[in-house]
Amino acid sequence: MENNNDNLLVVKNLKKYFPIRTGLFNRVTGQVKAVDDISFTIKRGTTMGLVGESGCGKTTTGKTILNLTNLTDGEVYINGVDINKLNKNELRAFRPKMQIIFQDPYSSLSPRLPIQTIIGEAVQEHNIVPEEQFNEYVDKIMEACGLQPYHKERYPHEFSGGQRQRICIARALALNPEFIVCDEPVSALDVSIQAQIINLLKDLQEKFGLTYLFISHDLSVVEHISDTVGVMYLGSLVEYADKESIFKNSLHPYTKALFSAIPVPDPKLKMNRIILEGNIPSPANPPSGCKFHTRCESCMEICKNVNPKPRNVDGHMVACHLYDEK
Repeated sequence: MENNNDNLLVVKNLKKYFPIRTGLFNRVTGQVKAVDDISFTIKRGTTMGLVGESGCGKTTTGKTILNLTNLTDGEVYINGVDINKLNKNELRAFRPKMQIIFQDPYSSLSPRLPIQTIIGEAVQEHNIVPEEQFNEYVDKIMEACGLQPYHKERYPHEFSGGQRQRICIARALALNPEFIVCDEPVSALDVSIQAQIINLLKDLQEKFGLTYLFISHDLSVVEHISDTVGVMYLGSLVEYADKESIFKNSLHPYTKALFSAIPVPDPKLKMNRIILEGNIPSPANPPSGCKFHTRCESCMEICKNVNPKPRNVDGHMVACHLYDEK
């Protein structure tokens, strides 16, 4: 996986394990493999959608990339900089370049602070603009995100859910970032408001040259906003390709099942829904071999014992023994 100038983000063999502690002495008796050896890149100015069932490790991936939680192993490069090798002061100086928009616009905003402080606090902390330009700068950011500057003395409880999410976007945008992790930013909003926020994100990307990692379980939204798509299952990246080819010709059995659930706005059209049998295994005790083999209708004997390695098939990165070289 190349670390060239076209790729703003390069993730190599990323792992994040959480220890399981039990007993009187709080001993480590196991590990939850929330993110288990995944690799991908995102080109500058594009959006990668990251999809999968709840609990598959999407949010943990985003937080680990931003070093909001320490990785267990692997490398993360943003603009060619390995952020996990930066010391405390270097990382603090680098923080404005990478931001996150959280899922819940209600709990991610402090109820005790007015909007101007929420948006501008980090701007002042990192000296983004001179003090005499601060008010004008906050007004400019608010207008870019569809907020009225005269609202800046109000508090979060005085806004609707869609407006709160715009405030969260403005807070991230105010630091002049290059890379933003969008952690299910529209899942808590009404459908009509979702469309407004998605269009806002696309407009800001075009205007400011932003690069997004867009985490979502809504495949219709991902198809609308993404350039490339990665599919996660139980901490592993099972398929990764450009949007058009992965939606038209998905290869991995899990991806096929996931995409078969996308609703079609035609009551006369029969959907070929693939129903997965069984329950999702625990990430604390995943199956041997391929993690998906317990629910896969194409399971072979090798799937039960050997973990498939990612390989390139028709432009897709896919981890499945169905595509092993004969």
